[in-house]
Amino acid sequence: MLARTLTLSYPYPHSMPLDTVTPLSPASSISSFDDEDVNARMAPNWCAYRHLLERRGVRLDTCRDVKQWYQDYWDKQLSQGYHVTKDLPGYARACSVPDENELCKDAGLPDNLFRGTYCPTKHKVVIKAVHIQSREYDAVRYLSSAPVRANPMNHLIPICDLIEVPGDNLVFIVMEEWSPQLVAEVPCTLRSFLGALRQCIEHIVFMHSHHMAHLDISVRNLLTDYNCHYAYIDFENSRRFDGLPHPRLERLRNTDPPPESERGECTDPYKADVWGLGVLILRACAMTGYNVPELIAFTRPLLHEDFERRPTAFAVLKAFDALAHSFAVRRLNTPPLAAQ
Repeated sequence: MLARTLTLSYPYPHSMPLDTVTPLSPASSISSFDDEDVNARMAPNWCAYRHLLERRGVRLDTCRDVKQWYQDYWDKQLSQGYHVTKDLPGYARACSVPDENELCKDAGLPDNLFRGTYCPTKHKVVIKAVHIQSREYDAVRYLSSAPVRANPMNHLIPICDLIEVPGDNLVFIVMEEWSPQLVAEVPCTLRSFLGALRQCIEHIVFMHSHHMAHLDISVRNLLTDYNCHYAYIDFENSRRFDGLPHPRLERLRNTDPPPESERGECTDPYKADVWGLGVLILRACAMTGYNVPELIAFTRPLLHEDFERRPTAFAVLKAFDALAHSFAVRRLNTPPLAAQ
């Protein structure tokens, strides 16, 4: 469990000073990102790319895989004394196909996502299809490149492979399959909860130091490997601003737009991310039961109506560290409700 291994120094190595961050490599201009066609959600014919993916070590889930997954899950539940029901639509759908080798897409996923296995490591993965000129591919390709991916401040979901199909203007992003931990299972101590939040803030600091903004910070875009590591996904709205000291954007389409965007006004993309962090912290507190008064008060400057008066992400991280170290050890080791 998270709390048994997390210390006050947090699960990843200490943050590297921002002056050690690798300079941003050249990127496409912002104007090249304005084409909605290249950023629209893809819906590939997965069967047509099955053998191409297999040649790169990516095996898409078949009916056999899905049935085996359910069987393993039920065996685990039974071993723990839980009652199980096999009347589930996903299992029934897999059983209804005569050929066990036929691809079996998860009906709960959008058309641009497919579950599978990365054969070189045996890791379960999610494969995401995006346009080769999309904002998401630009961001993920950069954040997963060496040496950027090795920076301990970088909390991008681990990328197993990037498979380009230039003739179809398509890229398959092969990422490890992690879980929505803050939703599925609450961190068992305030210490582990703070550790999770710190990684959320730290990654945004890292992106901003590379002249990038995420622009869709939300609980649903955060995953965990259940081993003290948290990671961001969904960079569909992300932008890079190399060479622009004071970028401005309008008409943001993120989950929690800042008030200036809702008024139809321009915003600083970095301060829009800070607003997103404030909303994220409040929602995480409410969802997990860690309604700590000090954390609630901490979000107020982040949610200032005037974006110019919001702190930078780096200032947020420094203030968060100061707040975390102000809690008594006994309180850090307490579960929700008791931590309030």
